[in-house]
Amino acid sequence: MTLPFAWSSIFSYRPLSHDCYRLLEEMGDSLDDNAGCRPDHLCVLVHGLWGNPSHLDYVASAIRERHGKERVYILAAQRNSGTYTYDGIELGGERVAHEIEDALDQLRAKGHAITKLSVVGYSLGGLVARYAIGLLEANGTLDKLEPVNFTTFVSPHVGVRSPIKGWPSHIWNVLGARTISISGRQLFMIDNFRGTGKPLLSLLADPNSIFIRGLAKFKNRSVYANIVNDRSTVFYTTAISKVDPFPDPEKENINYLDGYEQVIINPEKYILPTTQEATEETAPYFAGLNKTFKKFYATALSYLFLTLFLPIATVLFLVNSVVQNMLSQQRIKLYEQGKTDLLPGRYRVPLIMQDVRGAVEDVFENLNASQSNEYLSEQERDDEEHNTRVRRQSLKSAVEKQPRPGIAAEEGDQSEYPLLALTPAQFEIIDSLNAVGIKKYPVYIHKARHSHAAIIVRMPKPGFSEGKIVVRHWLDHGFEV
Repeated sequence: MTLPFAWSSIFSYRPLSHDCYRLLEEMGDSLDDNAGCRPDHLCVLVHGLWGNPSHLDYVASAIRERHGKERVYILAAQRNSGTYTYDGIELGGERVAHEIEDALDQLRAKGHAITKLSVVGYSLGGLVARYAIGLLEANGTLDKLEPVNFTTFVSPHVGVRSPIKGWPSHIWNVLGARTISISGRQLFMIDNFRGTGKPLLSLLADPNSIFIRGLAKFKNRSVYANIVNDRSTVFYTTAISKVDPFPDPEKENINYLDGYEQVIINPEKYILPTTQEATEETAPYFAGLNKTFKKFYATALSYLFLTLFLPIATVLFLVNSVVQNMLSQQRIKLYEQGKTDLLPGRYRVPLIMQDVRGAVEDVFENLNASQSNEYLSEQERDDEEHNTRVRRQSLKSAVEKQPRPGIAAEEGDQSEYPLLALTPAQFEIIDSLNAVGIKKYPVYIHKARHSHAAIIVRMPKPGFSEGKIVVRHWLDHGFEV
């Protein structure tokens, strides 16, 4: 089980000024260095938990290499960096929305007419970006721009609660929700957002909300999801899926997209029938034995490391969590009192068009790892399929009618796989987001055990080379200028 914290956040955290942000055009060059360029497209990059703008440096450089600084301005959001991400998706989204508005104002003052907007979110940044988009929809900013591309890489749209059996998942569900301040409660869906009786992630996916209305305005919507080695943001939540088609991908005949070197899986059909010839060709006996030995060796080393290191790591993690939670609560309090550069009233717009008060406030406090099964029973599956049909009928009138991109194979083929033991609120989120229309691309990272970082080449490591293929596919099929 991956520990949900970064050591750098404990030992080297340095608060960022809320008065600064970065417009990337040539990795640190200012707008003045490109005074002769007049691109009309602003692309916003939003990093994840404990992150900083440099985590998306490769994505930014790939955009510039493909399209040039003459066509796209890149804003790497910075005001929510480091442990500021503890402060919750709401405050993070308000910071990013404010940062986007400031960037547009600065560009306008320099004579740059921005008419197009794209937003890219990585990990938690995808949820922060969706909240910011809702605020931009509410204040009319999206009406003045053409929303073109919205993409998330390994973002937990359905939360991070683990439906898997076993004590590691139980610890993850209980401890994780209470050690990352407001963000942790929101990610594990045990928060009561603004007294609505619902968690924030449910509000983000409400079909009558500003968040879904704003998201639906983007011409291209896509998500990229790891199928292995991403324990904190597993496939079901990043791919917005009720099933996991890849419980043991090494045994499957995976259907890859041509030209993307066994990394991007075909979203129309994930798995091909396994033939005798394919089995002998792709999985010879000694190759399988060698792979099993490597897996055993890596697992043994991991357990040895955890046995020696886990007690110290746990103490440091809990101490750091207490300190950071206190600092986060202090920042939130100052913000609520209007003592920061953001004014809370400016972004406290109506979130939904219908009254959602009246739900029981404490119902979501019981969402933990209490379910004993990884999958739903046959009767529970039948009930959920009925509920899905009912929700889809109601969503038809709630979601704005827009051309829908291709939907992942899950909607047509999910009967092939058992339904995961998710909560009713999580199933509702999945149905609502699927109704908007989102292209979903499963990703199989083979070379790196830390696929969460590799998918966007978060740092220049040889083992992260497959992430370059992911970004290339996105630029080919998910990013339009």
